[in-house]
This record gives sequence, C-alpha cells and structure tokens, in this order.
Amino acid sequence: MANPNVSEFTDANFDSEVLKSDKPVLVDFWAEWCMPCRLLSPVIDALANDFAGKAKVGKVDIESNQQVAARYSVQMIPTIMIFKDGQMVKKLVGGKKKEELAAALQELGA
Repeated sequence: MANPNVSEFTDANFDSEVLKSDKPVLVDFWAEWCMPCRLLSPVIDALANDFAGKAKVGKVDIESNQQVAARYSVQMIPTIMIFKDGQMVKKLVGGKKKEELAAALQELGA
C-alpha cells in the first residue's frame, strides 16, 4: 500500500490495532481481484489523509486474513466496518462515497 496513512490490518494485529485503539477505526475488507474494492481504494486513501491523527484507517486483505473476515461474517466485498472502543458500530457493504464514510467517522468524534 502506497499511502503511509493507510494501515494494514491482519489476523495477527487486528485485536491490538483495531479493537484496542483509542481512536475510531475504519476497516476496509477487500481483495486484490475485486474491482469495486479497487475503485474504493482512492476514497480510503483520501479518508486516511483527512483523518490522520483523529482516526485509524486501514485495510484487511480477506484472501490472506480469513480469520478476521470470518469473525465478522464478511460475505461480500468491499465491506467497511467502523469500530470504536473495541466494538463494531457501523457496517457498510459495497462502494460508498467519501462523504458518507467521513460523516460516519465524524459521528464518532473523529
């Protein structure tokens, strides 16, 4: 991932990076072969830049991190989940506009 503000979440670091975060966390569940996921990528990059220091923004590649995807019942991609205080508070499936995702983060104090 080219953007240094976009975190890579994995089966190994998901709990420490997402669930134990002191900031809201936006997680994009995606796969390399998924065209809608690739179209959403610039939106995720822009959000990561806009919310740097206020929220974490990152991605989970469901191909190489199947445990996390299974734990949260990700059945379609892209799926975006927003976590706060260790709990998933919002789940959005499919491509979304930047404004919609930004508003969801702002609702949580980011």
